[in-house]
Amino acid sequence: MMRRLAGPLLIGLLGCALLVALGVWQVRRLAWKEELLAGIEARIAGPPVALPPPGAVAADPDAWRYTPVRIAGATTGEDVLVISGMKGVGPGYEVIAAFETADGRRILVDRGFLHEDLRARARPPVALDLAGNIHWPRETDGYTPEPDIAGRLWFARDVPSIAAFLKTEPLLVVAAEPGGDSQGIEPVPLGTAGIPNDHLQYAVTWFSLALVWAGMTVWWMWRIRRQGS
Repeated sequence: MMRRLAGPLLIGLLGCALLVALGVWQVRRLAWKEELLAGIEARIAGPPVALPPPGAVAADPDAWRYTPVRIAGATTGEDVLVISGMKGVGPGYEVIAAFETADGRRILVDRGFLHEDLRARARPPVALDLAGNIHWPRETDGYTPEPDIAGRLWFARDVPSIAAFLKTEPLLVVAAEPGGDSQGIEPVPLGTAGIPNDHLQYAVTWFSLALVWAGMTVWWMWRIRRQGS
């Protein structure tokens, strides 16, 4: 009888060990992700600094991502729309505008969300003094459609592509406030809400599967013993 039980017992122990190990790994990943998110939040909320030199962000996006800045100047009246949506509001666009700083640099500013009903409304040049954060979104992949150049419509915030079209530096500042006349645009400040952190859910899943595996192993061994008797 013990020989017949040895196989199921070994399978049960190995399976439980593997599932528990996966759960523990997810718990460690959870701690890592929480530390990462806390670091991002601290950086977003930090004191503003001057804009980096031209080309610095494109050369090393990770070094500048989320850096807080304060800029003064005006939009040029040139912008593109990036298909987007807002929970509780509906579909719309992110307005990425060409912005000329007080010292003459041309950069990009993500002014925020524009409801689709306001797409045709004119957005002439407007003076702005706003706080925001440097960003280099990772939103494009092999499945992202090509932009509709004629319609000035993009399907992702592709900084190099938009900067080339609007003839600006490849430097994007996401506005944290209107900074002046909003023109119907609602700022969407950077934050960590959109960064997935499902490691706790995964850990619970793996530990639950380990319990189920242990229960099935006990049931299997009970069946073997019953059939043997």
